[in-house]
Amino acid sequence: MKNSLSAGGLVYSTDTGRMCPGCRQPVVACTCKQAQAVPSPGGPVRVSRESKGRGGKTVTVIKGLPLDVVALAQLGKQVKAACGSGGTVKDGVIEVQGDHCELVLQMLNKLGHAAKRAGG
Repeated sequence: MKNSLSAGGLVYSTDTGRMCPGCRQPVVACTCKQAQAVPSPGGPVRVSRESKGRGGKTVTVIKGLPLDVVALAQLGKQVKAACGSGGTVKDGVIEVQGDHCELVLQMLNKLGHAAKRAGG
């Protein structure tokens, strides 16, 4: 009788954490992120405040950063730490919980991004 593990391979493991569906590597070592193209700078970086569709919670949204996925995630982490709040980076947009537009604008301008306030 054969060993069931050798017949089908590894079914589930918690050693590496989440796996990228594209390259089948751990998310932290994903090669798909590096292959994605850098978006072209289509104008200034826009910083706005949104609350629609979020149950009344306010978030600061940063759009239009001409960075690759890894650099965008790193900048998102820096912005969240500077604001002292949580947030996320998804689809090329950084979202920070709370109304931190002025602080984010100052930070982005110091880092050399042409950031402008969008919305009211």
